[in-house]
Amino acid sequence: MKLVNIKEGRAEIFIPKAERIYDAPVFYNPAMRLNRDLSVLVLQVLNPKTVLDALSATGIRGIRYALETNAEEVWLNDINPEAFKLIIRNLKINFGEKLTLDDKMTIIKGEKEIIATNKDANLLMAEKFRYFNFVDLDPFGSPMEFLDSALRSVKRKGVLAVTATDTAPLCGAHPKACLRKYNSKPLRGELCHESGLRILIGAIVRYAVKYDLGVHVLFAYYKDHYFRAFLQLKDGAKEGDKSLKDMGYVYFEPKTGRFEIERNFLPSRKGAFGPLWLGPLKEQQFIEKMIEKAEKAELPQNNKLLKFLNIIKDELNIPFFYDFHALARRNSLEVRKLSDVCNILQKKGYRSSRTHFSPTAIKADAPFEIVLETLKLLQ
Repeated sequence: MKLVNIKEGRAEIFIPKAERIYDAPVFYNPAMRLNRDLSVLVLQVLNPKTVLDALSATGIRGIRYALETNAEEVWLNDINPEAFKLIIRNLKINFGEKLTLDDKMTIIKGEKEIIATNKDANLLMAEKFRYFNFVDLDPFGSPMEFLDSALRSVKRKGVLAVTATDTAPLCGAHPKACLRKYNSKPLRGELCHESGLRILIGAIVRYAVKYDLGVHVLFAYYKDHYFRAFLQLKDGAKEGDKSLKDMGYVYFEPKTGRFEIERNFLPSRKGAFGPLWLGPLKEQQFIEKMIEKAEKAELPQNNKLLKFLNIIKDELNIPFFYDFHALARRNSLEVRKLSDVCNILQKKGYRSSRTHFSPTAIKADAPFEIVLETLKLLQ
């Protein structure tokens, strides 16, 4: 395996040399650097004591957690023996302390305790029952096969971070796969990315309530080719019941772009998409703390990071949005500046904002008819 030396954040690691990232014997995706930068900021705000990176590959995420956050005990794991060897090599580069190596486990005891294991992630999480303050699932594809074990491994008031890269099922291109994996009917069209994220969170909520756990969304987003959610668990059956109240369905009319949400255990009529999460996608104070950390951080992509976080900060915390390219096309209208639409809506007493889900859309608490009327006024 030919290796290339790279730097990311404060970490220096070796990664496999390959023409395509998917051909490499150990996976490393440079496009996910922003994902890892955001994750580091989340940990800097939360300050968890024990952290698990359950699917580590090269070890870059766990190594950055150890180098750039206050975590006292960081676990890195991968079932791939080649990945495990590379993790050990990368740990030596960054920490230099003498490693204690025992078959499928290596331990570094310095200022922090760093443990690397070569195990099936589900087995490791089953062994470490209610042990971690923070569990990170960042798989290639769907996280669902690891979700039960993760919910048992994280402490009852801990935080679960979940990535899903299987956007085709979640966004409705492969509806049967979405039904199998997430037990939900996906929505195609301009709302597919937000509905995909809400289907993912909704599936996690339904898994969590089995263990009498509620879910509080700290920060969830869609970017490039993946969904990502940071979820604070709430202990108790009553907390689980509260979370279920934010589950429901969305109805969407492809001919008009009109949507309607319904909070209910079962849909009241035909044509529903879901079930999915209809609660908040962020905690405002948490996002503001992340921005404070980002402004002081030395990250290569800091400008891109801050721009993204500020869009999230200003985005209305309500379900779904109006895409004006689609709206104009359906009604034979010209597209107008989103800022002009927002100004008119504000004068009418409605709130509105840009959304990170689409550069051609806004979120607004105005009815569909008012939004369409506003666009017509600008013709």
